[in-house]
Amino acid sequence: MNLPNALTLLRIFIVPPLVVVILTNVSENWLGKPRYIVGLGLFVIAALTDLFDGMIARRWKQVSKVGKLLDPIADKLLISAALISLVEHQLAPAWAVVVIVGREFAVTGLRSIAATDGVIISASSMGKFKMVAQVVTVGLLILSISPGQLPHVSNFGQPFPAIQFWTVPELRAAWSHLIGPEPTTWNDWQILLYTAGRAMLWVVVISSIYSMWGYFRAFFSSGARRKQSAPTAAATSAAATAQFHKN
Repeated sequence: MNLPNALTLLRIFIVPPLVVVILTNVSENWLGKPRYIVGLGLFVIAALTDLFDGMIARRWKQVSKVGKLLDPIADKLLISAALISLVEHQLAPAWAVVVIVGREFAVTGLRSIAATDGVIISASSMGKFKMVAQVVTVGLLILSISPGQLPHVSNFGQPFPAIQFWTVPELRAAWSHLIGPEPTTWNDWQILLYTAGRAMLWVVVISSIYSMWGYFRAFFSSGARRKQSAPTAAATSAAATAQFHKN
């Protein structure tokens, strides 16, 4: 096994401990550290393996079929597990996670169908942007996990106002501490990080839908080209057969 594939497998193996750390008190009881610190550390390590496995594979010319198969699976497994765990903490709305995870299943199935016909649908620039936005979003939301039992904001787990965000009392207080003379506490920072994460989640949802539309357009346009080329190929084969019999 080469190094890029080992890094990809490492990303897969990080997923179970990441979920355990986010959803249980293992980090606090065994390591004496808040779960948002250990969880963020594990998630950053996993995200870095995603960056370096492809870079090393291309530079060292170690691109393999196993790597091409495992890399997108590892990415989707990491992001899906993290987002679903954050839903349990009421840090992300379930509908947004359903859209993001559903998009991953739809695109994966579409690319698999295209591959059976010999058509490779490469990752789009919007798809790559979506992946970066997902990493930033999940990181922000993990950092905003409350160390106690009480939520950070009064409307925790409810639809977060995207435009009139200042109507949340705790957010308004945190912002006043940030720009005013009063000291900014870590609880204030977590509320601000939570707000930024919820805003970035909208970016992820929109980019997911847009990139999915791009993949579907590429799939159906490639299907149209295959249908157009099929009669030409059949005619050429028939002409060659007729010429053979004539000779």
